[in-house]
Amino acid sequence: MLVKIFSAAIQGFDSYTVEVEINATGIGEQTNVAIVGLPDNAIRESRERVKSALSACGHTHPLGHTTINLAPADIKKEGAAFDLPIAIGMIAAINKLPGESLENKLIVGELALDGQIRPVTGVLPISLHAKKIGKKCIIVPGQNAKEAGIVAGIDVIGINHLKDAVDYLNGDKSLSPIRIDINDYYTNHKNSSPDIVDIKGQDFVKRALEVAAAGSHNIILIGPPGTGKTLLAQRLPSILPLMEIDEALDTTKIHSIGGLLEKKCPLVVVRPFRSPHHTISDAGLLGGQSNPKPGEVSLAHNGVLFLDEFPEFKRSVLEVLRQPLENGEVTISRAAGSVVFPANFQLIAAMNPCPCGHYGNYQRQCRCTPHQIQRYRSRISGPLLDRIDIHVEAGPISEKELMSSPDGEFSKTIRKRVCNARSKQIRRFTGSSTLRNADMKPKEIQTLCKLNSECRNLLKMAINELNLSARAYDRILRVARTISDLADSEDIDEAHLSEAIQYRSLDRQLW
Repeated sequence: MLVKIFSAAIQGFDSYTVEVEINATGIGEQTNVAIVGLPDNAIRESRERVKSALSACGHTHPLGHTTINLAPADIKKEGAAFDLPIAIGMIAAINKLPGESLENKLIVGELALDGQIRPVTGVLPISLHAKKIGKKCIIVPGQNAKEAGIVAGIDVIGINHLKDAVDYLNGDKSLSPIRIDINDYYTNHKNSSPDIVDIKGQDFVKRALEVAAAGSHNIILIGPPGTGKTLLAQRLPSILPLMEIDEALDTTKIHSIGGLLEKKCPLVVVRPFRSPHHTISDAGLLGGQSNPKPGEVSLAHNGVLFLDEFPEFKRSVLEVLRQPLENGEVTISRAAGSVVFPANFQLIAAMNPCPCGHYGNYQRQCRCTPHQIQRYRSRISGPLLDRIDIHVEAGPISEKELMSSPDGEFSKTIRKRVCNARSKQIRRFTGSSTLRNADMKPKEIQTLCKLNSECRNLLKMAINELNLSARAYDRILRVARTISDLADSEDIDEAHLSEAIQYRSLDRQLW
């Protein structure tokens, strides 16, 4: 008997339908199962898992030769998510399930040998796909039910055992669909990031972080060890605007594909903060494998990517950042085709000023020569540095600051100013593909960052006397536009421009 079960698989950022076709001949006394349709080893091994699970539930394996086809046959299938649809298809093939019970349903799940159903990755994009293609119901592992239930307009049935799935499809057991009010869940499950008020001193760096957050500017912190660069970077998400529901869904999709969702929190509502070690590979940062999975740049989508010890990363690893920083997405090409993952993150990097870490530190003497400092800093290429608008120095903390209690502003206070500045940018760029000041194109800079004569003279003097590079010109104007937005000013004045010029320290020091 020929049975068709609908399932799905992940390809890149999205899901696609997989038709699981089971043809059981019923001829002969010995059982023989062949799986075709470009299965990987995990799928080939499903024959043994399914056989054991069927036996544990009191069901027999179809006699004779059974062919299982995973269509479309020209796309390689991976993972164990087809165990459950294969098992249900085999039961249906020996007339133990009514055919109408399988209509308009999409099924995914991994089987244990005793029939338990284990969770799988990528259930949220699969649930979104099931709704898109018109399925009325999706059957998923119980541990994935809340994740799939985020999608409204489709019945989500969470199953923990193969026997329960069979009883439900036979009509012998009633199971209520999982329903989640995404707006209520989004409101009540927001977690707070570490507050910036906890950091002692470093007022100049805190202000730079506020400017970076307001205009979505990439930023690099330069300073000796122990000045709080990592602690400051970890608090950048706390002053960013809260994620909208659409952003939360996109971010959750990526984390679902990567298998990183927490069981108690199936929706990512806090902006992600990813901090990979400097030994990470190209594939780890960008994404990889034969069926590409998201890398750190995609896992940081709608959040922050923090790269500590910036010059210690391999040159090849740093260079792969150029495309996502420019386009907000990353393309991974393999022999079977290309996939695109979103990678719209804000980069914050940290580095020592020199190999020994104490150049410019009045508390410790630097042992490095100018040539050593130049060679150390040149590990960061000019094109990559081009995409970082703000360079700020984090100096040593004084004894007085260390001994005193933190007395700065709370993150929520700074976030209000950041949100107001972002609102001005949204109104300014209405009808344009540009969303934030950091993304302004040269033509938009000319139109929206006009300078009066005093500002022109100030910028000309800064370029000449401070030996600022030519690439600093547009960066300074973008940052000055953000500073004026924070000040609720329509025009860029000398104070805004002067502050922006201070945020280009790497352009004027031994570079």
